[in-house]
Amino acid sequence: MKIAVCIKQVPTREWQPRLNEAKSWIREQDASYEMNEPDAYALEESLRLREKHGGEVVVCSAGPARVQQVIREALARGADRAIHVEDDGLGAADAFTAAAALVEAMRGEQFDLILTGLQSDDQGHAQFGPALAAKLGVPHSTIIMEVGVADGALKVKRELEGGWFQYVTMPLPALLTIQSGINQLRYATLKGIMAAKKKEIRKVAAPAGLAAKQQVVALYAPQKSKQTVMIGGTPAEAAQELVRRLREEARVL
Repeated sequence: MKIAVCIKQVPTREWQPRLNEAKSWIREQDASYEMNEPDAYALEESLRLREKHGGEVVVCSAGPARVQQVIREALARGADRAIHVEDDGLGAADAFTAAAALVEAMRGEQFDLILTGLQSDDQGHAQFGPALAAKLGVPHSTIIMEVGVADGALKVKRELEGGWFQYVTMPLPALLTIQSGINQLRYATLKGIMAAKKKEIRKVAAPAGLAAKQQVVALYAPQKSKQTVMIGGTPAEAAQELVRRLREEARVL
């Protein structure tokens, strides 16, 4: 099988975000970065499928030069080679623009299966996978918790609401968005890190005329607000007053 796995570089969760002057995105020059966590699970699933069925795993990513940090990490974990659509303007691209940046470079590869993370930790829209599938003209399924391949077809387990699951049979080629926790992540070994230095990273220029479909008008940090109210009186009076406040003010009863 020829498997593509799309990964994104996102700000680390430990970093305290700082907004740029226009309050339209973070100050990228101040941020520290890591691999998007759901994408790491997609990468692990691709490596396990290759171990079962053979073939190769190709990492695909779009963004500025700094994205090679997570590309090298993916190669060190076991991916065979990578495609990097390099453009400084793609660092904060919306899902539609990122899909448009990758689609031509990926279409020529004729992948059997494409895996992405369910959503990104920075924007969290969960739109990239479906947008890329639509542009590639392949079927897709989301929130995948289990992947099986047999007789040239996929059988996948989707997570639904309320603890329910759905089993879907799909033809190949197809695209799946992988839920975090589907497997146990592996980490790069010293041997893998050394081997990654010799693996191919094919750089591709972003298509001309890319235009964002989403505009961030303003970002702001949520304001912390909490108020402690002491209710006096006897236990019976305090309980009665608490019930009244829950019913009339909080409206939870």
